[in-house]
Amino acid sequence: MLKPLLVSIILLAASATASAADYVRNYVPDMDVVGEGRLTYLFWDVYDATLRAPGGQWQQNAPFALSLSYLRDISGEDIADRSAEEMRNIGVDDEVKIARWHSQMRDIFPNVTEGDTLTGIYTQGRDSVFYLNGQAIGRIQDPEFGRAFFDIWLSQETSSPDLRSKLLSKL
Repeated sequence: MLKPLLVSIILLAASATASAADYVRNYVPDMDVVGEGRLTYLFWDVYDATLRAPGGQWQQNAPFALSLSYLRDISGEDIADRSAEEMRNIGVDDEVKIARWHSQMRDIFPNVTEGDTLTGIYTQGRDSVFYLNGQAIGRIQDPEFGRAFFDIWLSQETSSPDLRSKLLSKL
């Protein structure tokens, strides 16, 4: 009796994992992990990051997905604020654009709790699509936003070069 129940639970968990990846596969065909790493700020673990791309090979202008699995609670407003600040740090200097993007991010990014996963997908059409725990939460249709946003992690000017190196580890 216990064995069939255990098998059912395992199959349900595997099914949930497979379907969670389906939303990424809709945008990133033949996806595989490029790299993974953990962001630690001072002595706090903030999130685990995973970069996925077709065939596990990231290319700046091809579709890819970046998932952040949070290890602590953070407000959506703090996520938007920090993202805007990081865009400035990597060289975006158009304050009008940053203000517009900040407003859009504040509308999209929810408060996250430990265990939540936010996934950002850079699509073939250069849109940025966002999911929380596999559920669509928003889209920004601005190629410049997508470049600036994902450069927070993937640019050589990132404030987290160790994480960037781990995300791009297969390159």
